[in-house]
Order: sequence, then C-alpha cells, then structure tokens
Amino acid sequence: MNASMLSHILFSCLLLSVQAEYCGVREIIRYVQHLLGDSSVSCPCRQTAVSSCSCLPIPEHGHELACFVDGTKHLMENNKSSNQVITRLYWTFQALLDRNLCKRLAHGDQCQYETKGNVEEFLKKILTTYQEIDKFNV
Repeated sequence: MNASMLSHILFSCLLLSVQAEYCGVREIIRYVQHLLGDSSVSCPCRQTAVSSCSCLPIPEHGHELACFVDGTKHLMENNKSSNQVITRLYWTFQALLDRNLCKRLAHGDQCQYETKGNVEEFLKKILTTYQEIDKFNV
C-alpha cells in the first residue's frame, strides 16, 4: 500500500466519523425557532376530525428521532401553505434516521409516545432535545 492510498483511507475514515456525529443541531434549532415565531403553532390540540389543529406525538426517551420524522411528515402533509422550513426539517430528520447519523439520539425506528400535543409543544420538544445535544457540542 502506498502513501497516497493510506492517506486516502485515513481521510475517508475521518469523514465517516465526522458524518456519524452529524446531528444538524444548529440548523434544526434555527428552523424550530423560526417556526415557533409563527402564532398559528399555539392552536390547541384536538383529536377530532373537524379540528384544523394538529395533535403530534411527544416522544418517549429513545424514540425522539422517529417521532420527529412522523410529526414533521404530518405537518408537511397537512400544511396548506406548504412551509419550506417544515419540509426541510422533515427531510433532515428522515436522513438522520435512515443513515443513523446522529449518535446522540437513540434510534428506535418506531415512534413511541405517551401523550400528544399541539404544534407548539411538539416544536418545543424538538428544540429542547437539540439544545441538550448542543450543550455537549461546545
């Protein structure tokens, strides 16, 4: 094995280790803070068919990422304005789950929750989860 091949292998390993820890923390925090600034997110959760307000899963520990995928997918599919930020969040969470990129979040592949909440409560759960991760990145 020559030096060029060895340096390529070492560089590839470094990229994989950095990628395995990618959680998109600051990007996700920024997106969620933007969404929380929208007054429509505080609408109450009603689980009736006539309600225009979403009831989203508030995940149990270890199932955050799967629930974030499910919740943002629901928002994306039911948001009449087709909010680009919600779409970006959904695809970011889906990629993190599919590729097992964020090692700091446990990866239960099924969303498990004890309660549901409105959009604001769901977004605040995302925010607090990612703020906790951000504390350890400093």
